[in-house]
Amino acid sequence: MSDDHWIVETARSAVLDAYDRLFVGRSPLQQAVIGIVLLAAVGLVAAGVLAPQSDAGRLFAVLTADSTLAATLRLSVPIAFAALGGIFAEKSGVINIGLEGLLIIAAFVGIWATDVTGSVWYGLVGGVLASTLLAGLFAIVCIEFRADQIIAGLAVWLIALGLAPFLSSVIYGSKNSTSVDTFPTLTDMGIPFVSELVTWELGFVVDLPVGGVLDLQSSLVGLPFFGALFDASPPVYLMLLAVALSWYTLHRTAFGRWVEASGENPKALDTAGVNVHRVRYAAVLLSGVLAGVGGAALALGVGQFTGNGPTMVNGKGFIAIVAYLFGNYNPVGALASTMLFAGLDATQLTLQARDVFQVPTELVRTIPYVTVIVVLALFGRTRIPSAGGEHYESGEDE
Repeated sequence: MSDDHWIVETARSAVLDAYDRLFVGRSPLQQAVIGIVLLAAVGLVAAGVLAPQSDAGRLFAVLTADSTLAATLRLSVPIAFAALGGIFAEKSGVINIGLEGLLIIAAFVGIWATDVTGSVWYGLVGGVLASTLLAGLFAIVCIEFRADQIIAGLAVWLIALGLAPFLSSVIYGSKNSTSVDTFPTLTDMGIPFVSELVTWELGFVVDLPVGGVLDLQSSLVGLPFFGALFDASPPVYLMLLAVALSWYTLHRTAFGRWVEASGENPKALDTAGVNVHRVRYAAVLLSGVLAGVGGAALALGVGQFTGNGPTMVNGKGFIAIVAYLFGNYNPVGALASTMLFAGLDATQLTLQARDVFQVPTELVRTIPYVTVIVVLALFGRTRIPSAGGEHYESGEDE
């Protein structure tokens, strides 16, 4: 097979696979809406390239702006880490809807530990320890004492929602803590290799079909996405690494197979000689570790804990649950859905800052939530683990 033929066949296969995923098995209404969305997306890109001064072109410029991409990565961190933690817990059979509480307690302790030690890295560790401790308490209540997992998860959220602002009031005299150091970006850390890579000039020479050449010179930071990526803080890279490691753990290790079996058929896992309780304890504690990184990174990204109202976490733990359900318990899918929501949130922030369209601010703020609801209605086909939320004791009949 020639190279050209192989490329054509690969492209054809990719298009057919995408068509199957998007349209096959869906109702006519869903297919019509998906088609309209795809046409709108193509039209938006075309307007951005061919008519940048139009309303659609300006919207495309907002979507691809470095500030929007950088905000998308930053806003994804707490949601993605909490979603990864929720995947491990729920795939093992323990539904952890207390992710919001784990983020809250990690956010406060991360700030307090940074204030005491003077190091953001010690602050990150402190937030992880606090979140893991609370997750361990949740695991004992659910696994050892067979409590209702939904009620226990709500209790974790409510405990953190009350405890973190209370401790902040006791220590700092206010529900909002004092300011501490924040994570530096990768370029600010002065890593020689990164500094040279970012300033490295790239040259492109393109032969135009109508004659002549197009000569483009750009540094990496001048290219779309690269500028935002190299201006990110360490938690962003930890997030990408955590997604890769989580996928590998779940799909390529014995522990991942145990987690899967614990949530799908715990009796079979018990019969194979693996302690179901230990697997579930490990999975829930791991969810505490991951959520702890997300919560501490959220607070240390701004350098302050805000405890008013729903706190600075503001529902990100519940959004994480939607993210991993939409991603069908796949870490990569969870990251994609997280970045969809975070990207929409970043877009509405940029739209407010630039005042591109004369639209009420209250309406602009609803963009992420409305879009997520529409996406879930179109693509939501999640199947929860068979034994999710069910208790198990060794030797008992299911």
